[in-house]
Amino acid sequence: MLRLILRLRPSVGLPRPRALPVGPAASALGSRSVPGSGCLRRLHCGAGSRAACSVPVFRHRGALLRCPQLAGSRQSQRFYSLPPHQKVELPALSPTMQTGTIARWEKKEGDKISEGDLIAEVETDKATVGFEMLEECYLAKILVPEGTRDVNIGSVICITVESPDLIPAFKDVTLDTFKAAGAPASSDAAPPPPPPSAAPAAAPGSSYPTHMKITLPALSPTMTMGTVQRWEKKVGEKLSEGDLLAEIETDKATIGFEVQEEGYLAKIMVSEGTRDVPLGTPLCIIVENESDIAAFKDYVETGITEVSTPPPAPAPAAAPAPAAPAPAAAAPSPAPSPAAPRKGRVFASPLAKKLAAEKGIDMAQISGSGPDGRITRKDIESFVPPKAAPAVAAAPAPAAAPAAPIPAVVPAAPAGTFTDIPISNIRKVIAQRLMQSKQTIPHYYLSVDVNMDQVLELRKELNAEVKAQNIKLSVNDFIIKASALACLKVPECNSSWLDTVIRQNHVVDVSVAVSTASGLITPIVFNAHTKGLVAISSDVSALAAKAREGKLQPHEFQGGTFTISNLGMFGVKNFSAIINPPQSCILAVGGSEKRLMPADNEKGFDVASMMSVTLSCDHRVVDGAVGAQWLAEFRKFLEKPITMLL
Repeated sequence: MLRLILRLRPSVGLPRPRALPVGPAASALGSRSVPGSGCLRRLHCGAGSRAACSVPVFRHRGALLRCPQLAGSRQSQRFYSLPPHQKVELPALSPTMQTGTIARWEKKEGDKISEGDLIAEVETDKATVGFEMLEECYLAKILVPEGTRDVNIGSVICITVESPDLIPAFKDVTLDTFKAAGAPASSDAAPPPPPPSAAPAAAPGSSYPTHMKITLPALSPTMTMGTVQRWEKKVGEKLSEGDLLAEIETDKATIGFEVQEEGYLAKIMVSEGTRDVPLGTPLCIIVENESDIAAFKDYVETGITEVSTPPPAPAPAAAPAPAAPAPAAAAPSPAPSPAAPRKGRVFASPLAKKLAAEKGIDMAQISGSGPDGRITRKDIESFVPPKAAPAVAAAPAPAAAPAAPIPAVVPAAPAGTFTDIPISNIRKVIAQRLMQSKQTIPHYYLSVDVNMDQVLELRKELNAEVKAQNIKLSVNDFIIKASALACLKVPECNSSWLDTVIRQNHVVDVSVAVSTASGLITPIVFNAHTKGLVAISSDVSALAAKAREGKLQPHEFQGGTFTISNLGMFGVKNFSAIINPPQSCILAVGGSEKRLMPADNEKGFDVASMMSVTLSCDHRVVDGAVGAQWLAEFRKFLEKPITMLL
């Protein structure tokens, strides 16, 4: 997550103090603001600060801000600013989203927010999506109330702080406060030294023909980077509105990236197979005229080099293996010295502090790579303790310390006896969410057998009726319909655990687990309780096909209120599924088999097709008796399918 910091300083002796330009003027300096990126903006005030202006955050860091309040100031005058805080902006939660509606705040002012907590639900142009926080903090002020419609991407919606003691300072802060503080900004050409990276980007723009840079958008709410799987167009080809330009692998699925305007593809700046491309990275250049393509043959985007430089950095860090650099290891120790002028405070993200505490790392030894020397999670994970430290703990064998990491990094294994398969973004997310579910949700399981004779008989009759329409109903369609109706009868099983409240949903959106080559995904049959069997069958077939082709859109698999996982077609009799948070239940469906059942007839028994199902429940939301009640309603609908018409 990109974190931008501005340090405010007084400007004395200037007749007309000015600020960095806002809006179009900013682009003239080669800088770009970051609206709608979902980044948190942090405003720090140094000890010598006399005034603070709330202004848009830019990519250059060390530029001086001059505030109109300082005009004509005297040494005896003092100005006060707000404590260190974070401005949370409305991010782009879908590729086509331009504005959103704050449907509901899940946290109240003063509440503590943990990493991954849902703070609000935002209604986009596609669906209502949960907005999560990526770091621990406290909600100090809500600037946009519930129900506010057409909130622009990049608008500040709330303020968070790191300590609950800072919350009262924001009691009277309003959205107008920030707008008023940033209004008097005017252009200033003073800071040419800080933006060396942005200036070259502006220079080529003026010498090249008219063009448009296409950047990597957020194709899912939790996406922070993506992989360019495949380019569907080549350099020089004409692009029409709606054409598929590339396939991008996100943390959820592989999604097609479409062109919004007509033009010609002049330059591809990120090649196929490039992994972990950050959001906002320029992917390609599009021009209006075919004759302008040749001008971009040797075009180089400076931002690409900045993105690619950090990964090689850890390699040199691991290179110094000889014992001779031991005295040199003491030389890097002055790295913490930059933190000393900040009154001894080490600037670090809450997640970095947590990881450092778990690993027993002294953060004073770490040189932060973030803005203003801020220590991030990557700094903690890549930190290698100085060699002098192990020498104190094990003085008799100082040479053994560098030798220890070698067998740990390269395990001994016969060559050719294994294959290392790279982990895709989808597989990483599946692993994280399943681990989170099993570790944080108290699962319990209820199983029941269902007589499927009447369902199979009705299915046969209905398929004969719709055969001319090339429609074939499956047993799974009946299961989806029965599950949706059972959720209406027992709404506790159609609920979500949201830490502070239990949300009981009034519509049933059934997530259906589909296995794909890249992993498991759960496309959604929306409003399943109101749809007929034919509509459900059509939806499932279309969604499953798109899932296997990797063409699902984010709104088609994000959300859902209840999940069904069916392995009966693979011959599985029964199994227990893992709950998909924040849902509270998931139904595991096994296969049908013929069984002898007691009956009041001459034989004393009947042969029936029995199906085993297991309901996994979140005990925080669904008590055992409630889960049993849901299974009873579900079984009643399937054993007497005509009741689904009532």
